Amino acid sequence: MKLFTIGFTKTTAENFFDRIRKSGTRKIVDVRLNNVSQLAGFAKRDDLKYFSKTICKVGYQHAPKLAPTKVMLDTFKKQKGSWEVYEDQFLNLMAERKVEEVDRKTLDGACLLCSEDKPHHCHRRLIAEYLKDKWEEVEIVHL
Repeated sequence: MKLFTIGFTKTTAENFFDRIRKSGTRKIVDVRLNNVSQLAGFAKRDDLKYFSKTICKVGYQHAPKLAPTKVMLDTFKKQKGSWEVYEDQFLNLMAERKVEEVDRKTLDGACLLCSEDKPHHCHRRLIAEYLKDKWEEVEIVHL
């Protein structure tokens, strides 16, 4: 099983969609809590759904079950909270939500999308690593 991840900030639409198209991704799984923000540019929900289908010939799905809570996100982003605390809280949330019980087939070849340009301090990486730990034979590819 292959699981991709990507962020949309600090890149152009051309670069973003080229990476998706060339990767072999089957669908974009949007793991953002707020996917309609004006700050999202080309990655607003409805635009992203259209662009992914038209440009990349892949599906789009919003997966709020894979998003942090508003309180967690606000504490980390707005109050400049600790990454280590956020990571621990988020992994506990994934365990509480039992995200590993999702049908693996729905995520095979999918690309987890959020805003961060790099996966280092991003919850999409935590999701991918959490699932890799719970499932067998998962390859993670950060685009």
